[in-house]
Amino acid sequence: MTSVQSELISSIRSIPDYPKPGIVFRDITTLLGNPKTFRRAIDELVHPYAGTKIDKIAGIEARGFILGGAIAHQLSAGFVPIRKKGKLPHETVRIAYSLEYGVDEMEMHKDAIVPGEKVILVDDLIATGGTAEGAAKLLQQMGAEIVAACFIIDLPELGGRRKLEALGVDVRTLISFEGH
Repeated sequence: MTSVQSELISSIRSIPDYPKPGIVFRDITTLLGNPKTFRRAIDELVHPYAGTKIDKIAGIEARGFILGGAIAHQLSAGFVPIRKKGKLPHETVRIAYSLEYGVDEMEMHKDAIVPGEKVILVDDLIATGGTAEGAAKLLQQMGAEIVAACFIIDLPELGGRRKLEALGVDVRTLISFEGH
């Protein structure tokens, strides 16, 4: 484990039995509240793409907005919010995606992506991958070239990374936690 990984892991609060018994919630608000670790996480997510032409950063509601905005700024890219159904004011495109217990829908503005644009998808954590997979499919449906999907945290036992890789999406994570 690198010193960066140790620093990031120690900055994340783990909350047992939330939102239900047996789950350990990985809370990044403590990382975000610390200027040094917030900056370090953004720098580590941006580094592989510095000097590369990235057109847009697509952030998944809500923590993906925080990270995505900072990454877009660092890469001089535009920002595209991917939101829950009914939250965007203009014409949208929508996709249904699987949750652990059911189905939900997410959307983005119809004019947010021009076909062929190079896009990085961002969220705080990849677990089962249902939300990230839905977002990736939505971006691909709009003609985006997804350069990568970036997350601070991977929960590898839950298999989300594999779902994105099956879509041909490169996945970058900074740290991982075992278990749920």
